[in-house]
Amino acid sequence: MSETYTPDFPEAPQTVAPAHPNRQTLDLLARRRSTVAKLMGGPGPDPQQLDTLLQLAARTPDHGKLFPWRFMVFEGDARERFGEILEARLRELEPGGPEDRYTFERQRFLRAPLVVAVISSVTPHHKIPEWEQILSAGAVCFNILVSASAMGFAAQWLSEWYAYDETVAKAMKLGPHERVAGFMYIGTATEDPAERPRQPPRIERWSS
Repeated sequence: MSETYTPDFPEAPQTVAPAHPNRQTLDLLARRRSTVAKLMGGPGPDPQQLDTLLQLAARTPDHGKLFPWRFMVFEGDARERFGEILEARLRELEPGGPEDRYTFERQRFLRAPLVVAVISSVTPHHKIPEWEQILSAGAVCFNILVSASAMGFAAQWLSEWYAYDETVAKAMKLGPHERVAGFMYIGTATEDPAERPRQPPRIERWSS
């Protein structure tokens, strides 16, 4: 069941607690699992939930307060229209291919009721290194995964070929210093995902 609760967002210059002990959050992080897009259906977040989700996503470390990212939302008929662009582009890249391959591209964004593109928007030649700006966009993507899960939705962070295609970037009207950090598929799982094998974290303690 999706969660309609709206959290109490602070406003500057309000002070906030430096820590928020919460066992439920620890359990969520311990058990968070991506759901593949093909195993998603409706419903997705309603407008209020989407607004909350993106506000939560934006609460990420951001050195220099540059806000080096923005969101592009694909919902409703826009998913199919964008799929037509993907199909046309693939026909250019791979002419004479099997029709089911083109059909898949046309229907790609229909796998979930909502897709949010997180756009990394780097400010070049700034005192804040570009790498740190890019990492901030990656943190936004993970915030979406965690927040969507806490709200009762399934989510998957994907890039795939079209995230790196110049023609698709033009169709998305990306700027010269912008790139897709991730396409975030969000919906309701049609079946529970299975846990995948995970390696223990590699830990090294530095000594001089």
